[in-house]
Amino acid sequence: MAIHTGKPTTAAEGTGTEEPPDTGAGAPEAGDRHKLTALQGLAALSLDAMASVAYGPESIVLVLAVAGAYGMGFTLPVTLAIAALLAVLVASYRQVIAAFPDGGGSYAVAKRHLGRRTGLVAAGSLILDYVLNVAVSVTAGVAALTSAFPQLHRERTWICLGVLVLVTAVNLRGVVDSAKAFLLPTALFVGSILAMITVGLFRDGPVSTASAEGHGSALGEGATAVGALLLLKAFAAGCSALTGVEAVANAVPSFRAPAARRAQRTEVALGALLGVMLIGLSILIGRFHLQPVEGVTVLAQLADASFGHNLAFYVVQFATMVLLALAANTSFGGLPVLMSLLARDNHLPHLFALKADRQVHRHGVLALAVASALLLVFSGGDTNTLVPLFAIGVFVGFTICQTGMVRHWYGERGKGWRAKAVLNGFGALLTGVAAVVVTATRFTEGAWLIVLALPLLVIGFERVHRAYGRIGERLELGRVPEPPRRAHSLVVVPVSGLSKLTCKALTAARSLGDDVLAVTVTHPAPEDRRTAEALRRDWELWSPGVELVELDSQTRALGRPLSGYVRGLTASHPASQITVLIPETEPAHIWQRLLQNQRGSVVAHAMRRDTDAVICRLRFRVTDDAS
Repeated sequence: MAIHTGKPTTAAEGTGTEEPPDTGAGAPEAGDRHKLTALQGLAALSLDAMASVAYGPESIVLVLAVAGAYGMGFTLPVTLAIAALLAVLVASYRQVIAAFPDGGGSYAVAKRHLGRRTGLVAAGSLILDYVLNVAVSVTAGVAALTSAFPQLHRERTWICLGVLVLVTAVNLRGVVDSAKAFLLPTALFVGSILAMITVGLFRDGPVSTASAEGHGSALGEGATAVGALLLLKAFAAGCSALTGVEAVANAVPSFRAPAARRAQRTEVALGALLGVMLIGLSILIGRFHLQPVEGVTVLAQLADASFGHNLAFYVVQFATMVLLALAANTSFGGLPVLMSLLARDNHLPHLFALKADRQVHRHGVLALAVASALLLVFSGGDTNTLVPLFAIGVFVGFTICQTGMVRHWYGERGKGWRAKAVLNGFGALLTGVAAVVVTATRFTEGAWLIVLALPLLVIGFERVHRAYGRIGERLELGRVPEPPRRAHSLVVVPVSGLSKLTCKALTAARSLGDDVLAVTVTHPAPEDRRTAEALRRDWELWSPGVELVELDSQTRALGRPLSGYVRGLTASHPASQITVLIPETEPAHIWQRLLQNQRGSVVAHAMRRDTDAVICRLRFRVTDDAS
């Protein structure tokens, strides 16, 4: 007979890396119906990364524009450096997926190779990034909508909350349903961007300026020098396009078997699409000699230059707006899985590890929605308030994950381990520098909040872990307990009158205990005295074979007199098991709970607070005869 030791399953232990072969035939098993294929995973978990195409190149352009037209010439080299880092990250996360098929990404890697606390830092950074991603994506999508319809600008906060409710509702139905719902918008966006790049590369003639009409140029005048610090800042700003790359590694358990193989395919497809789009857009920026324009996005200018100001231009804008609004789905796919791993490791409440019928971590989804809603209300639906906080967390996670993988290769020392370790070490260096630069340059713009929130999250994880540790010690988890023995049982039943509920409660109590006591609380008021005398008289006539004990209370308090009496019983019967059985009614309809007097809840709260007695709440369902 196996004995469960109570030791939590870690991300590194789980089910191991062995998976059944992917035959590609036959219907998925019952549990797999609510899990992702590789294509569905690309739709459900890549929206964050895909949407970053809309603001990643623009971030580079806005930094380099300070150096004038000469600085703009470095757009492609900076983008190529970011694409190289993207390739490093994709290669690294493919190995992370294989080594950690239970998901968790940076958290799982850091916990195994860099220690528990470093793992918590990685987890905290990912949580912050995921929450901010929801808020930034929703506000950016709504901003595109209000730009087209200015009359909606005053209502942008309510529109943001409405979009958040929609995305949350879809994800509560399960990750597969969300993937199916977002597959078309993702395909439309990727197709329109690739078409725009293709048309732009082969288009001849002057660039259309319709989208920039009436707006002033933001290009620096007379600047010709480009320093290393400016290029570094542009690189760090452009790395915002890499947010979301880690989402697939965090959500490996959401894929159908073989989960690791499907997740790796999704990671490679995501990296390839993102790299092609980033490089293609940077080439178009140089080809069209684009200048940053106030009030017009770089993507809008490129669409105008490639297609002209026609239907295709509006298709690109519409697809961008929809994808930005729905990019929050990446967080809903990755964060609940990460929170479930933290819960399994006793760093978050265990309810976050529970799954609903559709294989969705419902509590994680709802927690993410609430946190994002608070951010949306705090920012007033303004993207610029949130963007300075964005991407710092993911850079910290990237750096920790890359460093952990260096330790992984060094410990494994398999074939070609040196080259892999150098690759990951170089990636850690680049992302570490990017994290420092972004934090330093945006510290006064709100990055200080992330610097403060990250250690607070880690402290919160530690306190939860210590609380579970104390509970485990009290319960002696991991030890073989003493043989069970029978103890004398005394059951106390609070009563206030005679009814069918009283009869059922005493019947249940006599089944549970050796001795049963019925207890009622009396008050000195004349009407209460008459009620108590009537109960005493009816009890003697009924004669249930159970003693009725009357407790005098000078106030109308109910819980304290009962808990005081139970404490006295515990002191006078130290070898007995004291159980308090609280009879309650269960109404036929939820709204009828408002009609209850909550006596049971009051008594249960007092017992939990003041005694060590076992509390048993007996629910008597009141059926609706009319139904």
